[in-house]
Amino acid sequence: MITSQQREQLRGWFTGRLPDDLFEELAEVTVDREEITVIGRIPGPRPVEDASPAEREAAIEGRIQEFRERTRDARIAVARDAEHRFGRKVSWGVECDGRRVLFTHVAAPVMTRLRQPERLVLDTLIAGGVARSRSEALAWCVRLVQRHTDDWLTELRESLEHVQRVRAQGPDGEREEDAP
Repeated sequence: MITSQQREQLRGWFTGRLPDDLFEELAEVTVDREEITVIGRIPGPRPVEDASPAEREAAIEGRIQEFRERTRDARIAVARDAEHRFGRKVSWGVECDGRRVLFTHVAAPVMTRLRQPERLVLDTLIAGGVARSRSEALAWCVRLVQRHTDDWLTELRESLEHVQRVRAQGPDGEREEDAP
């Protein structure tokens, strides 16, 4: 868990390090123990009169693919610097006309011990076609909880940041400016 200040420093570093013409706007920078995800906003394709929804969707897909190919070298250079500096992998994504696409992301293994009732929940999701494996079913459950408890999770994260600040004030505490 990183503090708000460390998150702001991380976002600031990416804001300063990214080439000016890469994104219209840096939409989001998120971080956990394994990964930093950078999502930028790119311009949508020029509107075509009488374009069908399918044509519009295809144009957005084409714009995203063109951006991904054209900016690959620049994104790799930034990712190398960030991975060296912050010790985490960097993943990339874009927002284009309200559509969000991740190009890369880390799938981190999570060790857990589930009892039979919890395993039965996962197996039911598999049997119902919601997931293909227990790990996919578990990820589905996490996303469901996240969607329905955003306010609570935000409050919990803020509380944890407060605990970290108080702990850092102790004699053995880590100074906030040491690193994200």
